[in-house]
Amino acid sequence: MVFRTMAAVLLCVLTVALTTDAQVVVKDEFLRIKAKGTDPLFTNYAAAMKRSRFFADKSYFMNYFTADKPVTYTSQYAGDLSVIWKVNNIVIDKIRDFARQPVVTASFPDMAILEYEPFEGLRTQETFFVYSSGSAVISYEMENTGAKPFSIKLYPLLSHAADAMTVVRFDADRHGYVFTHREPLTRFISNLYKERGYPTEFRDMLACDQPVDSYGADSACTVEDFYFTIKKMSKAHEDVKSLNEAKTGAVNFVALQKNITLNPGEKYSVRFVRGVQDLASDEGALAADVRSALAATLQQHADENTELFRTVPRMKFTSEKERIVYLGAFNLVRQCMLPPGGQTSYNYYAFSRNPVWGWGHGHQVMHESISMLPYAYLDARSAEESQRVYIEQQYEDGLIAYRHGPRGPQVYPHEGVPTTSAPFFAWTNWEIYTVGRNRQFLKDGYDAGAKFIRYLEKERDQDQDGMFEWGPYGIIENVRDGWNVVFQLFSEGEDEGRDISHELDVLDLTAEVANEMHYLKLAAKELGDTAGVREWSVKFERVAKLINAHMWDPADKFYYNVNMSDDSFMFEGKSLKRKELIGFLPMWARVASKEQARELVKHLTNDKTFWRKYGIPTIAADDPNYTPYVDGCCRWNGPVWLLWDYMVYQGLKNYGYDAVARQVGEKMLSAVTTQLEINHRFWESYSPDIAVQESPSNYIWDSIMAKLLIDMYKK
Repeated sequence: MVFRTMAAVLLCVLTVALTTDAQVVVKDEFLRIKAKGTDPLFTNYAAAMKRSRFFADKSYFMNYFTADKPVTYTSQYAGDLSVIWKVNNIVIDKIRDFARQPVVTASFPDMAILEYEPFEGLRTQETFFVYSSGSAVISYEMENTGAKPFSIKLYPLLSHAADAMTVVRFDADRHGYVFTHREPLTRFISNLYKERGYPTEFRDMLACDQPVDSYGADSACTVEDFYFTIKKMSKAHEDVKSLNEAKTGAVNFVALQKNITLNPGEKYSVRFVRGVQDLASDEGALAADVRSALAATLQQHADENTELFRTVPRMKFTSEKERIVYLGAFNLVRQCMLPPGGQTSYNYYAFSRNPVWGWGHGHQVMHESISMLPYAYLDARSAEESQRVYIEQQYEDGLIAYRHGPRGPQVYPHEGVPTTSAPFFAWTNWEIYTVGRNRQFLKDGYDAGAKFIRYLEKERDQDQDGMFEWGPYGIIENVRDGWNVVFQLFSEGEDEGRDISHELDVLDLTAEVANEMHYLKLAAKELGDTAGVREWSVKFERVAKLINAHMWDPADKFYYNVNMSDDSFMFEGKSLKRKELIGFLPMWARVASKEQARELVKHLTNDKTFWRKYGIPTIAADDPNYTPYVDGCCRWNGPVWLLWDYMVYQGLKNYGYDAVARQVGEKMLSAVTTQLEINHRFWESYSPDIAVQESPSNYIWDSIMAKLLIDMYKK
């Protein structure tokens, strides 16, 4: 009975696939684009939150821009999915051979719509849709606009490293292959947690919505070699009518073959799906997910995406590139969101869905949560939920841990002291409130934020002088995660060497606390809490005076960290006067005087120090430890971090330096646009001087670019 039911569902899916020929249409003109391979389009796609899961989640990077490859969808350690065309016995396996090159006409967090002609007169719309964490669909709507018939063979192909896959069987009832693949726990940044349930063995399906004409798999064939598999190079160029139809064995590719005859004026629709699940799960769940993906109404999902973007501000950009970056930044943050689970009843985010980093898959951190500033314009309620994860899991004493999410709070105790995160909580909550206008959220966030600042006043001000120091595990509390010229003066360049950030009154944390007090004051005023307004006004003024009295150097006219014991700029015989980007935070926190701000702008706009091609570097270019080379994660001695540059931008706006602020924004845009045009990825950090770099890709907080553009263009 179960078999008959499944067969009936498949017959229904088949009927739908054969009878529909409607192309997917995006009805909102603002969301329609025409992105060629050289345009700054972000091309990673992940399932919508409601169809996503934390484990065995597969997101895909679309490569539609590399001339000597087919259009390819890559999921980290899970292989490359592509479709090879053969039209009238001519193999078209490289984008450069297309009669009309691919153009992306719409791009959403889970969907890309492309138009092209693989062969002259063969008009094609290709829709890639990540239906769920387990299933991704490639759908074709093709039309013969020429005068001659086309004999078409389509070959959906899943390729992987040598012997990474094992064919289990060909399933004729499901029109596809069942196979397995394995993945390591190694990730670019750090290993995934071996004890946390991450699978390494997976079950896969590669299937069609219609009966296929052949299928094949091999262990000695690359995507490049596949040409020779489907093209017999004899004198007569005999047509290869079928694949090897292997049913078992270790392989590095699996493929299907679908034959289509398309006469002039005719249209045809076909879909392929790649499904994947943890091998320990029931295969029936995978089959059901694949069926649902094949049956999905793509127009409905496109309409849902259009509705999702309904609330984003519609600016008249000066260039099409800016609009493409703007939409891509929203796509980035949305696709990082995951549904409630484990110890949280609210949605939360991962730093990236593809690639999945070990470190970046460890739940929310407050500085990454600044990405909620732009996200609120897309989905304010979801942004509120993400912040409520912190509220829900906050400790009684006010501590907000370093990480929060379905595993609960993660405090990483060091020297007996729990680790918290850099305080950007009240600021983020206020910005979300100004968009969503949810007073209950503002009230709950205000209460939690006030408790958190009182915790920091008690636990991060050892000498109770009103200035703050990082905890003993300062290397992660202070957001650096790697070597820093001040905090590790005595570590000789070692990332985990001696960290003195808990022995200094630090400028960044003290400014961040002042900024939190400013936004707590705004929230208290909005909520009618006069006592709260008085409390946070007094505390803000005290911290501001202390920063200006002790951390401002009147000789250099710049802000620095100071020795906690004597408030000097020396520590154990070494100078703390190193010009870092954090020296501009007093403008962001509104604690600098107008005269101090004027001097800071002079430093900022000096091209020998901070005024670099692609943004404001984390340390001045004339510092002996400055480097423009981004060769991995967590570099703080030169690379540009967009979020911190955005704080510089905000600080300039606070003091009326609008023209300089816009120039900073344009530098940030240049950094992002340059990389998106080259490789179509966002990055954790950017080189301030050159276009070549290497750091973790698809980093959630680069979504701040959407907020930057809103700020730059709002009236």
